[in-house]
Formats: sequence, C-alpha cells, structure tokens
Amino acid sequence: MIPQSFIQDLLNRVDIVDVVESYVPLKRAGSNYAARCPFHSEKSPSFTVSQTKQFYHCFGCGAHGTAISFLMEHQGMGFVDAVKDLAGRVGMVVPEQTPDPQRKEKAEAAEDLTDVMLKAAQFYKAQLKSSDRAVAYLKKRGLTGESAARYGLGYAPDGWQNLEAVFPEYQSMSLTEAGLVIASEEGRRYDRFRDRIMFPIHSRRGAIIGFGGRVIDQGEPKYLNSPETPLFEKGRELYGLFQARGAIREAERVVVVEGYMDVVALAQYDIGYAVATLGTATTPWQVQKLLRQTDNVIYCFDGDAAGRRAAWRALENSLAQLQDGKQVRFLFLPPEHDPDSFVRAHGREEFEKRLAAAPPLSEFLVQELTSRVDMRAAEGRAKFLQEAKPLVRQLVAPMLSLMLRKQIAELAGVSQAELDRGFEIKGVGHARATERRESIKPSLIRALVEMLSFQPSLAALADTDRLRENEDLASSELPQSELLMLTKVLELCAGQNNVRSVAEHFRGGELELLAHEIEVGSLKWEQMDQDALQAEFVGAWEKLIERFRHVRITLLLEKSKRQSWTSEEKEQFRRLQHGAANETPG
Repeated sequence: MIPQSFIQDLLNRVDIVDVVESYVPLKRAGSNYAARCPFHSEKSPSFTVSQTKQFYHCFGCGAHGTAISFLMEHQGMGFVDAVKDLAGRVGMVVPEQTPDPQRKEKAEAAEDLTDVMLKAAQFYKAQLKSSDRAVAYLKKRGLTGESAARYGLGYAPDGWQNLEAVFPEYQSMSLTEAGLVIASEEGRRYDRFRDRIMFPIHSRRGAIIGFGGRVIDQGEPKYLNSPETPLFEKGRELYGLFQARGAIREAERVVVVEGYMDVVALAQYDIGYAVATLGTATTPWQVQKLLRQTDNVIYCFDGDAAGRRAAWRALENSLAQLQDGKQVRFLFLPPEHDPDSFVRAHGREEFEKRLAAAPPLSEFLVQELTSRVDMRAAEGRAKFLQEAKPLVRQLVAPMLSLMLRKQIAELAGVSQAELDRGFEIKGVGHARATERRESIKPSLIRALVEMLSFQPSLAALADTDRLRENEDLASSELPQSELLMLTKVLELCAGQNNVRSVAEHFRGGELELLAHEIEVGSLKWEQMDQDALQAEFVGAWEKLIERFRHVRITLLLEKSKRQSWTSEEKEQFRRLQHGAANETPG
C-alpha cells in the first residue's frame, strides 16, 4: 500500500502533459491540449489533457484519469507499477506503508485467486499438449497451434479431481471461490470443468479471471462458464477483448459473436477484431465497453429464430448507450452457418463484405416491429406504434432519435408532431436525453464538491461542524452519494495540504465514478477569478445550510401530522423558524 499523501505529492510533481505526450502527440487547444483519443477510434480529436488540473478526459468514450490512470490504461500497468514509473521520472522513492488489515486481506485474496487461475490455465494448457483426442478435435475444427497459443487454449481432462495434481491443498477455499472446484452439500469436492476444451477469459489488463469450457463430443451444456467470483462478473466481460484491442483500433470496428470458437477462428483468418459474449444476452455494460473501443459495433448472429431473439436483446440493451456518431449494426448469417463455418467456407473477403453491408440498428428495429403486425390495418399500425414507443424513448442520441421518429411516423401514417405527443416526447429534443441532461445538471452539493476539487483550499471557508450536524439528513430528499462525497472531500482537504486529484483518492471505492464526474465538472470553474470563486463557494455553502433548515422544518411538520412533538422538537422548530439552523435538540 502506498500512502495517499505520497500519491498526491507525486501528482503535484509530475506533468501529465509530458507523460501523455511521450505516447500520444498533443496539440495546444486554448488552455488545454488535445489529441485523437488513444482509447477508441475517432477521426476528430475529443481527447483533452488539462495541464491546470493534471487529468485527461475524452468527451467521446468517457476515458478519464490522472497520469497514473493513463499508464494503467494505455500501457497496461498495475497501479503500483504505474506509481513507481512516475516516481522514477521525477526522482522520488516510493515509500512502503503498513496497509489496513482488511484492505490487505482483500488485496491478498484477489492476488491469491489470480494466481490460482494462472496455475489452472497452465495446467489445462499442458494437458492439451498431451491429449491426442483434444488436439485432434481442434485440428478437425481447423485451428492451428499458433491460434491455440495466442488465446491460451487448454484441455480439462476427464475425471473428478485432476486439479489435485496442481493444488495439493485441494480442500482450499480459494479453489471454490475461483470457481474451479464445486463443493457438494455432502462435502464432496470435484473439478467443475471435465473433458472440455478450455478458453481462458482475460481482464482488460491480461489477468485470467475465468474460463469457458466447450464439450468435445456431445453433452450439455455446450459451453460451461466460470460462475460469478470476486474476479469474474460475466455480464461485464467479453471474451477475446484483451487480444482484440489493437485490431479493433486498426479496423475501427468490432464484431460481436456468440461462441469462443468463432472468435479464435475469425482471428485465424486475420479478422482479429472479434469478441464474444459469455453465454448471456449482451448487457448494457458490455455495450458501453465496446463503444469505448470503437464507433462501430457489429453483432453477428446465426440467421435462425434463436439468433434473431439474441439480436433483439442486444438491440434493446444498446439503445440507451448509443450516441450520435456511433453505430450499431446487425449481421445475420445463413441458418446453416455460424461465423466459424462461414469464414472457412467463404473466406475473409466475403465475411468482411457482409459486415460492411450489415443493416444498422434503426433498420433492424423497424423491420422487426413491422414484421409482427399488419401495417395495412389501422389496428396493426397502432400496435406498431405501441411497441416502438418504449424503444424510441430509450434512445438518448438526439439526432438518431429524430431520424427514427420521422421514419416511424411516416410508416404509421401520422405526423411527427402527432407521434411525439403520443410518445410523450417534449420539444425537438428527446425526452430521455432531456431527462439525462437534467439529471446531470450540477446540484448545489455537487457544485460545492466541484469547486473543492478545482481548488481544495476553499475547504477552509466551510463550517464543517454545521455539515456534521446535518449528516442524518442524507437519507432524505438530499442526494445521499453527493452529500457523502462532500463530507469526505472536506475531510481530505483538511487532512492534506497537497491535494492534486480528488478522483485519485477515491480509486477503487464506491465513489470512484462520481469522483471522476465531479473532476470533469470542476473545469467550469477555471474561468472564475479567485475572489469570485471564493464568493461563489461561500454563497453556495450558505444555501446548503439553508436547505438543511428547510428539510428539517418539512420533516418536523410531516411528523406533526402523525404524532405530537416532544418539547425538544418544539424548541427545535422555534429555532429553525428563526433561522438558527445550526442548533439541534439535545
């Protein structure tokens, strides 16, 4: 564990512009620097580096962080290695710190599971080399040794306790926590994966976090995945993404398939930008992850009924993630083919030709909905509009929403104004887009935290005693997470005099995402001079205290409708009415 004070001091000495520019060419853009984002494909620069605040942010994919984050994301370093790299650049020596026992135990447990998964993968890989049957199966499927090595393929031999050869402590809890061993209610333990080709699943940094096992002959399930573990949450991961990142950037697209074997086979035909979902419907988190890699996502499914159902679920989970300028498309292969068999039968050129011609999400949506009804009848068109409404309302990309609504209105024989009224869409914008803009409009509390993030010295102007007196109101109408963030940031600023990055302080915690949002929002305060900023902060602080007063009055009045006040509550109400918000009943 590295002391937070050292992290902040390091970020004060390192210039993020120098760090980023050693990997990505930057150009001056006003008070900041800009470049094409190194984390997703784009034609115009949306990647900004702030020298004032010492962080980067991409307005296209949302990538954000400090110099530490940049080395972790761009170079694949772990946190400690990134800190050591930066420290070496500025001549600092990374100190050691006795970690918090609970955090140490959690970190050691995660490292232990990662080590367990690596040893298991090495065992499966060795078993593949010695299994003529498994090798023959892969050769029959057309896989080369090079492809198998690239994806780390292995073989889990038949038998109940083969992993005991690798893990003498076969009774260890780490084996069950990693999902490698199953413990029955009777106390019997046995290997989860038996007689299966093994596909290691990697995290974005290359650590093995799970496995997918495919049967060789007949058997159910065809694919068996690792269960949910402290390392592995299948709804947030994609098979092959770690290996495909470079090819995705080069091709400026990603193709999503259903089978692990499809990913490996496509890569063997120089289509290295394929990934696979992990045995479940595509989730919103997976869509977000894909759209951070590229502006073009193509789902490739079998053309049968099951494939179209899977495609429809992917569409539903993609709607809310789309932005104007990004595209999701759908390719349906002939019913007799999956991506693996198609590319072997027709070759790379034909497969990529079909990818390029794949219909976009809007076209698939309209085709699917109109195929379910009789569009010649008024009842059919009404049903069409009824089914389209919840889907269109999920779209937050304003221009795509507008184009789609125009098309739907024309097909249904109504005007766009009539459709927008029926879909409860206000004005020219999209209802959900409007809701989202309103939801991210900085609240009073968020504005205070943004100002503190921009200039931590403002904490000296806050009467923190008055905040602590009102901490119990976090569960009321006030935004709980933002109020908690305000409390913690004030504590951070009071405890350290060298705070450079608020977001870095919350790395790995439940407030990490909110901290990043606040850090981005803090840029708006750079145009304000020192006196004006201090006046703005003091004014916002007094408004917050006044808000507390009103909330307390409201809660007391609501209680009076149910039961009588105590003498202390009567006194509190009297004081609150006179503006003495800092006094509470004893």
